[in-house]
Amino acid sequence: MSLAGMISFFWTPADPAIMNISNRMQPPSMAAWFGTDHFGRDILSQIMAATPVTLSVALVGVMIGMIGGIPLGLMAALIHKPFFDHVLTRGGDVLFAFPAVIMAMLLTAGFGAGIGIAMLAIGLFNIPVFLRITRAAAMQQRHMTYIHSARLAGKTLPRIASEHILPNIAPVIILQASIQFSLAILAEAGLSYLGLGAQPPTPSWGRMLADSQTMIGLAPHMAIIPGLTIMLTVIGVNLIGEGLRQRLDPYRSRQANYVEMDIS
Repeated sequence: MSLAGMISFFWTPADPAIMNISNRMQPPSMAAWFGTDHFGRDILSQIMAATPVTLSVALVGVMIGMIGGIPLGLMAALIHKPFFDHVLTRGGDVLFAFPAVIMAMLLTAGFGAGIGIAMLAIGLFNIPVFLRITRAAAMQQRHMTYIHSARLAGKTLPRIASEHILPNIAPVIILQASIQFSLAILAEAGLSYLGLGAQPPTPSWGRMLADSQTMIGLAPHMAIIPGLTIMLTVIGVNLIGEGLRQRLDPYRSRQANYVEMDIS
């Protein structure tokens, strides 16, 4: 899907915005591999053009969550002040109580619908997620011997967090980021489906699903193809995240070394 998105910047089988009413709702064929929609637009071209939109909204949303949540989680774990920890965690709980859709509705009421609002809503929803996972993982690490050694060596908390704790909790964060990225793809599709995300004529997988809902009986491929695209993309992202976690997990690397030593 990422490759299709990059190719769409330079080439698509047809212009995704051009309508051809005489060729509307055609099933998949050699002329149009994924068929055409109710305006006669090529669905494959729309899928390709919508790929960078959907993936960029999801990626920026997750990045906002990571940039906001990871430092706060490290601060909550390393600064030994119960009041400070309580304020951060409860503040995160307040944000977490608002689903991305509700948050997007509130933001839309003040600023209008659009891609930027979808990014911000998904990002705000992800901040408490990364705050929680980072805090929990850092709490397990802060009592380790190497952390005490770093403190005795005179290292500051920011250096301890960046040089020692973050590398050890990176596999957990990467796995969570892959999960949140797949959820963000679903959230973007849902927001666009409800009219809170990408606005016409900007293509979006969710918008394609919304356009297909009244035509599903006459042209089921209009709903099946965008739905399959979303499903396969989410599965692929989860598999990539799991593979990265296994590659970066220090405990798995140690176990592999022990197995090699036993065999030798």
